[in-house]
Amino acid sequence: MSFSKLKDMGSSPEEYAAFEDKVKRTVYIDNISPQVTNAVLKTALGQFGTVKTVQFIPNYFEPKIIPQCALVEMQTEKQAKAIIYEMTNYPFMISGMPRPVRAFAAEMEMFADRPTNPARGRITCQWLERTDPDYEVARKLKQLTLKHAEAASYLLRVEFEDEEKLAMQQSEMLKANHKKLEMLENLFSDGSFWRLARRYNINVADEI
Repeated sequence: MSFSKLKDMGSSPEEYAAFEDKVKRTVYIDNISPQVTNAVLKTALGQFGTVKTVQFIPNYFEPKIIPQCALVEMQTEKQAKAIIYEMTNYPFMISGMPRPVRAFAAEMEMFADRPTNPARGRITCQWLERTDPDYEVARKLKQLTLKHAEAASYLLRVEFEDEEKLAMQQSEMLKANHKKLEMLENLFSDGSFWRLARRYNINVADEI
């Protein structure tokens, strides 16, 4: 088995500065329903300002039914901060339904196409043989990465199970409230409400 080191030709200071400005205008949003599309999210966040881009972060390893996450670039940093504030302090509605989404300031490491910091210098790439002094370091990093991936997968499964339970509770509550509403409508439609009011000498005009 052999490992490789990444090679990066670097980027210009201007390109990196433009990327830093982009990060400041971008919001990381997670726990988004799998049914939410680019257009839906763009429309929902349009109330805070001009949405320049919406980029869903691909999920290559977990089931497609788990919540999504996305990077949303706004026109200004002020608009991005407004989204974070509102989602942190108030329920957020998507397609008329409240969603327990979370919003955070984006970080550079979240961007797959992020440029290299020119001040960091060039990163070279080469295959490592077992006799190379860095081979053991690379092997341990690989094992640590796999361990982190397993932990992240477990947390996602727990989160999905919690969301399923919440969805069931909300569904049961909705059904119960619907039955109560039907019962009240029936009381009015068949005259039971008025008969009960007369039976217990309730002044309906004062109570309603």
